[in-house]
Amino acid sequence: MSTESTATLTTRAWVDVDLGALVRNGAALQRHAGVPLVPMVKADAYGLGAVACARALERLDPMGFGVATVPEAEELRAAGIRRPVFVFSPLLPADFGAARVAAVTPTLGDPAAITAWIESGGGAWHLAIETGMHRAGLRWDEMAHVADLVRRLPPDGAFTHFHSSERNDGSWERQEERFLTALAALPARPALLHAQNSGGIVRRDASPWSFIRPGVFLYGVGSGDGAQLLPEPVAHVRARILELHDLQDGDTVSYGATWRAVGPRRVATLGIGYADGYRRSLGNKGAALLHGARTCVAGVVTMDMTMIDVTDIACAAGDIVTLCGRDGGSLITVEDVATAADFMSPYEVLTGLRQRLPRLYHEAVP
Repeated sequence: MSTESTATLTTRAWVDVDLGALVRNGAALQRHAGVPLVPMVKADAYGLGAVACARALERLDPMGFGVATVPEAEELRAAGIRRPVFVFSPLLPADFGAARVAAVTPTLGDPAAITAWIESGGGAWHLAIETGMHRAGLRWDEMAHVADLVRRLPPDGAFTHFHSSERNDGSWERQEERFLTALAALPARPALLHAQNSGGIVRRDASPWSFIRPGVFLYGVGSGDGAQLLPEPVAHVRARILELHDLQDGDTVSYGATWRAVGPRRVATLGIGYADGYRRSLGNKGAALLHGARTCVAGVVTMDMTMIDVTDIACAAGDIVTLCGRDGGSLITVEDVATAADFMSPYEVLTGLRQRLPRLYHEAVP
């Protein structure tokens, strides 16, 4: 299916989401690790649509899905997702009722919260063990604080979270050692154990744990040097040319006049801006693909429009420009965009795509 034929559904800007690539990324991780997966679909599947992505990933027969909040779980339930849903942010007792209605599995590490969970009716839960990130969970050398509680209501599972799995610095190995120390201190070892996020999966061979918890890799972002797998791109941010402007030598573009024409130039105005999630910091630094040719953002990105230099590319109003993703044999990765945007996180690029951009779902890059 061509980019032109699919884009007739919208006239301004949108995100093409390649569900086939998403599923292939998950399948590659599952084969590599040799254990089932629990895909993270929190934050609206990293900005690409939780329901659509979860439905696609159902083909891999996952053990369940991971979210950050009860309302995110409720969205999956309303869409007919019946697999286990794990909430990976701590819940307050006020959330317990809604969690039970949605039949989700909370992850708890605070002794007071565990006590409240037990006393309010109990149910399946996983013990969160803190091994170095100091964000959520009970510190690995303080298992004595929950020994009586886990005897009262043994957790179905236990887990930790790596803080630097994309680095080759030995930190995730040290965290696993602490995790094992904590498990040995519990009255009984829980049946389900998990620790690996995307970076932790691709930096080792077979997983020693019950399942893996991939996140950003699924959505097309790799884990840098040392990774044994590379993902396929999933998100492709497109915008149409709205107008074309012929500039004379010395003419300027956009707020602050930060881009100045040297000789005759031609600039195209795109229907996308920072209110859509295409960051203002990409002004004069972002790249774009037009008919397979690479060009650059000209001037400051504005709220609703972005200008690019098209002097050497034949084009017309209505033509499609790719600001992230693939156009023919050319590719701008999420990491490329993040680096150009003052070295922000690729996670921010994806989750920052605003809902003003429709998501169009495909089984292959259009």
